Amino acid sequence: MTKNQGTPPAPGPSVTQSPSDPTAPAAPGLTGTALLVVLTGYALSNMDAFIVNVALTTIGDDLHGGPAALQLVVSGYSLTFALGLVLGGRLGDAFGRRRLYACGLAAFTLTSALCGLAPTIEFLVAARLAQGAAAALLVPQVLATIQAATEGQARARAISLYGATAGLSAVAGQILGGLLVSLDIAGLGWRSVFVINVPIVLAALLAVRKVPATKADRKPGFDPLGTVLFGVSMVCLLVVVVEGRELGWPWWLWSLLVVAAVAAVALARVERALERRGGSPLLSPTVLSHGGMRRGLAALVPFSIGFGSFMFVYALIAQGKFGLGGLASGSVLSPFASAFFVAALFTPRIAAVLGRRIVSLGAVVQGTGLLLMAWVIGASWPRPPLLLVLAVLAFIGIGQALIGPTLFRMILADVPSAQAGMGSGVLVTSQQMATALGATVGGTLFLSLAGSLSEASAAVLVLALLACFSAVVFAISLRLPDPA
Repeated sequence: MTKNQGTPPAPGPSVTQSPSDPTAPAAPGLTGTALLVVLTGYALSNMDAFIVNVALTTIGDDLHGGPAALQLVVSGYSLTFALGLVLGGRLGDAFGRRRLYACGLAAFTLTSALCGLAPTIEFLVAARLAQGAAAALLVPQVLATIQAATEGQARARAISLYGATAGLSAVAGQILGGLLVSLDIAGLGWRSVFVINVPIVLAALLAVRKVPATKADRKPGFDPLGTVLFGVSMVCLLVVVVEGRELGWPWWLWSLLVVAAVAAVALARVERALERRGGSPLLSPTVLSHGGMRRGLAALVPFSIGFGSFMFVYALIAQGKFGLGGLASGSVLSPFASAFFVAALFTPRIAAVLGRRIVSLGAVVQGTGLLLMAWVIGASWPRPPLLLVLAVLAFIGIGQALIGPTLFRMILADVPSAQAGMGSGVLVTSQQMATALGATVGGTLFLSLAGSLSEASAAVLVLALLACFSAVVFAISLRLPDPA
């Protein structure tokens, strides 16, 4: 744990405050207001990965953008977001997490406004790339601040709210995007999906002094070679994952996987050697070797692949089907989001009773829900009973809520507070990468099967496959440590 400066230590979590930071709070700890402030930035960053999807047709018509440019409006944000998360977390450890969070909020406000004012499709793509980089600056500071400024039940509740925000914001992005475009507020049309960020983020920025100022005890050194190798491996992997389906999987794309693998092996060797010499690696092998992080990430990856695939495939299935239009098909996800949010609030209490078996229970509930959805669709396509669909979606949401927040706590449990930024950066990067991979693989598989079979058969087969991912999570959960 870090140490307080200038005040006697008080019971509870310790927080290193920067004496050069004039907004440093009088006492450590994460109040309800401070938690709301950091979760607001995280929610908006997560929503902006989804909110633009329903506005793409309007954007293309207004800015005369082709399919490739519109794809970059979506994937460009994800590329820079995922690429910068680990570095953003490391910068927070070094220079102060609240300071980096405030800088990220300011940059996110500016880039959101630029997206809303974009005069051309090229300008919009560039603004989206910058917006993703801004999100990468602020998002790692959220979990890192929770990790450094809380402990015990307070930490469990905060991480549960973080997990609830993750699921809720992803669904809310699709719903809110459709609503804003439909309402055409002040004649803004698609621009409103970006402009709406500005007043919300400004309000969070005005309240950011409520957030405790934490950072590492010692300022970690810079790791230029590790940063370059990590960047090369991430860019190559992200291009394959995010752009593969749109580019038609050309042969040269697969060669990037070889480059990514070579860079990753070199990165592991460089980081181990640097840590042995007493340096500050970008990715500390010691931190990554903790049992909770290693096993937790092993479960988080298939869980996030399943989540990303389900969200994308559901959008393909429900759009124009189920007797619903685009906005209504997105709104049907409300029971999923509501159930996820409510169940996530109770995960600390359930985990206190069940321990690591809460993840096993969640995997069983989620897998059962996916199989039930496959049965409903297969038996009554294309107009399944809406109430039954809503009930099954809520059931799946409960299963996912039992898994996600608990895994976050397990992954971060062994990470020292001084390296909380690095740990949260690794966690969120893994989550984002796996979610994007799930959307790519699930969407490609569904579209391929729908072309040779039928949409109903394709949906049933993909949902059954996703139930297999739940089975993988269940198997891994049997070896997880108990949540802290």
